[in-house]
Amino acid sequence: MLITSKLFTYFLEPMAQGYYYYVLMFILSPCLFMLACSGSPVEDACSVTRYQDLCIRSLASFSGVAKHSPGRWARAGVSVTIAESKRVGRYLAGLKKSRKGGLNKVALSDCIDCFEDSLDNLHRSLYVLRKLSVREFVSEIEDVTTWISAALTDSDTCADGFAEGKRVGFIINRVSNVTFLTSNALALVNRLGTAGPDCLTNGNC
Repeated sequence: MLITSKLFTYFLEPMAQGYYYYVLMFILSPCLFMLACSGSPVEDACSVTRYQDLCIRSLASFSGVAKHSPGRWARAGVSVTIAESKRVGRYLAGLKKSRKGGLNKVALSDCIDCFEDSLDNLHRSLYVLRKLSVREFVSEIEDVTTWISAALTDSDTCADGFAEGKRVGFIINRVSNVTFLTSNALALVNRLGTAGPDCLTNGNC
């Protein structure tokens, strides 16, 4: 329904119609009365990551399950990175098999090898994150951070192997996306490490 200028003025005259003024402001700006609310679980989790927008987009679907659990967010971050790494790995393998020119097949082979190593480290990390123990918590987190750091190095090495070119840009963009996801996963694991083994005993992991 259209609001005429006369009616709009009537509602916005605070001295005469203060009640209607605040009602209208509530309708037009519902967020005005929610400024004190804390951020969503995914925003809170991703606040420690370097690529926060990517983190929020890639992990938003886990909010209902992960909530404010640093352990669940760490596992979610690694799981998403594994899924994207597999997709990019298949993409690179397809390029290697194609007969189209303009691509360095040696660089592709090296990149595929890097992704295979990266996936091994990510899978090992996820396995340990699913079976964390109070007694071995510190050493387990150290192992996981070492493996994810190695996965991060692998994706960087892959991107560095390509020279500039029209078709190379798209490849690097896809590889870089995995690098960013891996970086975020590492930050989430570090956040879990900061929470300490107590999160296992109080059920927050």
